[in-house]
Parts: sequence; C-alpha cells; structure tokens
Amino acid sequence: MKTHFPTQLKLIRKQKKLRMIDISQGTGLDQALISKFENGKRMPNRDQVIALADFLGVGHGDLLIPWMSDRILRDYGSDSYLREALKLAEEKLSYEVADRNGDVDPDLESILREIDSLKALIDRERARNTEKITQALELEYTFQSNRIEGNTLSLQETHLVIREGLTISGKSMREHLEALNHSEALDLVKSLAKPGTVLTERTVKQIHQIVLRGIDPANAGVYRSVPVMISGSRHIPPQPYLVPKQMEEMFRWYHFNRSILHPVVLAAEMHERLVSIHPFIDGNGRTSRLVMNLILLGNGYTIANIPGDAQGRTSYYNALENARSAETGQYFNRFIAETEYTCLKRLARLLE
Repeated sequence: MKTHFPTQLKLIRKQKKLRMIDISQGTGLDQALISKFENGKRMPNRDQVIALADFLGVGHGDLLIPWMSDRILRDYGSDSYLREALKLAEEKLSYEVADRNGDVDPDLESILREIDSLKALIDRERARNTEKITQALELEYTFQSNRIEGNTLSLQETHLVIREGLTISGKSMREHLEALNHSEALDLVKSLAKPGTVLTERTVKQIHQIVLRGIDPANAGVYRSVPVMISGSRHIPPQPYLVPKQMEEMFRWYHFNRSILHPVVLAAEMHERLVSIHPFIDGNGRTSRLVMNLILLGNGYTIANIPGDAQGRTSYYNALENARSAETGQYFNRFIAETEYTCLKRLARLLE
C-alpha cells in the first residue's frame, strides 16, 4: 500500500534525525505548520512540498507523488468517474513521453546493448585497485570539459594546477579557477553518485555554485535574471522569468522517467534539457555535463568524456543543435551513447 504524504514526511524526517524546528529553520516554514502537515490537518501547496524535499535531500517525487495522490483522493475520491479519468490521464502522459523521445532508434538500441555488455565485463575487473586509472581519467575529463568552453590550459598544466597547486605563467586566474573548481565539482558528483541517487534541483545549484566559485560569486548557484543567447546556436533560451518553471517541469519529467529510461538515455536527456534551458548566466555547459555524469556514475557507468578539440567540440554542438529539432530528437542521445561506449572501451583496455 502506498504511503500517504503525512506519513512519508514524518518517516523521512525521522530517518534524517531532524526535529521540526530544524526543518522550519531550513525551509522558512512555520514549525506549527509543519506539525499540521505531519498530522494531516493541513495540506501543503506544491512549492512547500518542493522546499521540504530539497531541504530533506530527497527527490521531489518522494514527496510530490504521495502529496498528489492525497490531493486527488481528497478532491475527487468520491467521484464515480475518477478511475476512468486517471486512466485517460495516464494514456496522455505515456503519449507525451513517447512523443518527446521519438520512435525507437535501432542504432541507439544497438549501442545501448553494446554498452551494457561492456559494462558487465568492466564490473568484473573493477574489484582490482583502479585508483590511478580513475584519477587519470578524471583529470582528462576536467581538462576536456574546460577545453570545450575555451580554457587553454593543457592536460599537463591542468595536472600541475590541480594536483601540484602550481600557477602557470601566461594563463589567466580564471583559467586556473576553472580547473580547480571543476575538479572540486567532480568530487561532489562522485560523493553523490551512489546506487539509487536521486538528482534534485538543489544538487544542480550546488554543482554550479562550485563551477563559478571565485569567478562570478554573485551568480554562482543562482538562476539568471537577464536574457541570454547561445553563441553559434539558433536556439534562444527562455526568458529569465520562465526559468524556474521550466526547471520544475524538467525535474517533473526526470522523476517520471528515471525508472523507465536507460540510464545513458536519461543522462543525455537531462544534459540536453538543462543546457537548453540555460538557467545560469555562465557555466551551463560544464554544469550540464557534470549532471549527466552524476547520473551515469550513479548507475555504475563511467564518465562520458566529450573531446574538447575542434572536431569533438563541433560534433558535440551539432548534436545539441540537432536535438532541438523534432525530427532528430534521438540524435543527441545517440551521440552521448557513442561517447560513453568509446570511454568504456578505453577503460576496458586500461584494465586488461
């Protein structure tokens, strides 16, 4: 039997060893109001549920789903047409998901099967000490991700900045900070990437806050308040006042699909959706790639490291641009799947 919202809220609070006053201070909600939520005397609104989920560090769906269920039963539980209405709504939702993802791409399906076969092989080898290999691949990822955005530090210079704490002559302070920040953001991603990890809006902001730390403190982890354009792209991101709503819709989509889609497809979709919303004034690309890899690592895959050279960058941007066309909705998913497969093949060779 599914848990009601009050029971779920109280259960999570106790699991986190939190008092009501802790939640009140962390969310700004009145302690007496939280008490009414838990005993079922008051129904929160959607924004309050999201605020509670973010503070408690759980997925929005963990609280929104029982909350929605309770609201439906409260408002329509006695209506004889409820079951038929719910069935129709489910059919419409299924259609929307299928319409966004397009028809099944046989090439993508083939790549995903290859990926899972290779992953199973690698999983058997990972029992050995692979720390040095992992560190080298993570350094390359920081180098390539920053390179995509125009950072001119070489791989060796990136190593010296991150691992040795050295300053590279002729390179800007921003480039040094980009290397250090990305490495630290990746550390956060790795700490969160555990089986069953649920991505939250709060996590996205945390990642971005680290990405822009010391570079643009006023905008680090904060949604933009001005319109932006993406250089070289026909896509125009939403106006700033629409960003919070579109982010909410993106996470609603994520919670609906995170147990349905293949993890590689889910990771690619979240990357493309996030970078298209372009919620931040800067650092959207790095943040989107880190979010993508949080999903991949959390599901036992390896980092999808997109090359930052001219050819790799062009292929990446073309894939993103094509993803925004209704006729080629699977193109970016296939691009990321191919990237992941290439990275897994390399990792398999290194483990031999």
